[in-house]
This record gives sequence, C-alpha cells and structure tokens, in this order.
Amino acid sequence: MTYRKIRQPKLSDAIVEALETMILEGTLRPGEKLPSERDLAKQFEVSRPSIREAIQALEAKGLLSRRQGGGTYVQDQLWQSLSDPVLELIANDPESQYDLLEFRHATEGMLAFYAAIRGTTTDFERIRSCQEAIAQAQQSQDIDLEANAIVELYKVVAEASHNVAMLHLVLSMSELLRQNIVQNLALLYRHEKAVEVSNKHRSALIEAIVSRDSEQARNASNAHLAYIEEVLLSVRQEDSRVQRALRRIQNNDPA
Repeated sequence: MTYRKIRQPKLSDAIVEALETMILEGTLRPGEKLPSERDLAKQFEVSRPSIREAIQALEAKGLLSRRQGGGTYVQDQLWQSLSDPVLELIANDPESQYDLLEFRHATEGMLAFYAAIRGTTTDFERIRSCQEAIAQAQQSQDIDLEANAIVELYKVVAEASHNVAMLHLVLSMSELLRQNIVQNLALLYRHEKAVEVSNKHRSALIEAIVSRDSEQARNASNAHLAYIEEVLLSVRQEDSRVQRALRRIQNNDPA
C-alpha cells in the first residue's frame, strides 16, 4: 500500500477564500478600501507576505485593485452584464421605466420577504439608519441625495435577505435603480401629498421587516411600488393633456 503526502493548503489561498466570501456576501462592498496589510495580517493572524500574495491573486482575478496614492480597494465594477450604453438606453426610455418598476415588484418584494425572515439585529439597525438618512435628505430638498439614500436602503435590505445572488443583482443594477428613483421622485414631488403617502408606504415596509412579518413586508413593498406607478401614470397623463391643449392653441393661433 502506498500513501500520498497530505498537502497543507497555502495560507494565502485560505486568505483568498476568506476575502472572496466577504465580497460575495457583501461584507466588502464595491469601492470599499481594505485595511492595510499590517492590519489584515493581525486580523488573520498570518504574515504580511501571505497577505500580499493573497491580494495579488485577487487583483489578478479582477476583484481588487490598487489606487494611486495607496490602498487596495474592491473593484467598483464587479459586474459586466449591464454595460453603460445599455443602462443609458433603459434610463432614457420612458416606457422602460415601467418595465423596471415591474422588475422591482418581483425582486424587492422577495428581498423584503427574506429580510424579514433572515435579518439580524444589526441588519435592522442599518435599515433604521437608512430610514433616517432618507428623512434628512428630504429635509434638504435634494432629490439626488434622497435617491442615493433610498438606493442604500434597498442595498441594506438585500444584504438582510442573506441571499448572495439577489444581493449582487441589486448591486449590479444600483446605478440604473438610482436613475429610476431620481426620475420617479421628480414626478412624485409634482403630485400633491405623493411623497407623504410614499413615505408612509416605505415606513410600513420597514416596520414589517423589523417585525419579522414576511408576508406583510412583501405586500408593503408591492403596495409602495404600485402607488408610485399609479402616480407616474397620473402625472404623465396630465402632461399629455397639457401638450394636446398647447397644440390646439397653436393650431388656432391666426399668427
């Protein structure tokens, strides 16, 4: 009988696996700076050369990058499935905005459902913080700031769902989602009390999640998006009536 030598895994390979898991689970986010090699070595209780080798391996995989001025970061663009030209086409097409709302109905309702079931106390605290950030952004009357805060809420809910596939789908579409929310907010602010009602829907969603009422969380998410779609249709129908009226005036103008 022959025996094979048991090979111990390299420390750097184990570090690579640990960092990949953190990226996959969203613990390390796109664009986030990693601790220094010295700090990582202390945390992993390994030598700095092992850390350096692991980082080089992850750089080669396209997961990490070094920036001018120092520091190692998680790549900003981890996904290539939706290119900038496609994002621009969807963002600029009015009809695609309704398609995106339908897509959000399916994904955000499911994320809310699982966040209510699987979310941790820390997840719920972060959701509450996002709710406060949205309120502060509204007080500043800055639509871009408000949209960023809402996108952050959806990212945190996705993390609370503890479903890595859904999390990275949300992260990959975050810019498209942000543009959609900016456009939606611009129309919501034109409709009397629409933002107030939307806030109530969002609050109901958050309360359902932190109360671990999964069915209510999904229903609240769907109700919130259905109301936004209703307002958008109403505002655009009003715009269409105004445009028709202007054309009639112009056609009847003797000048």
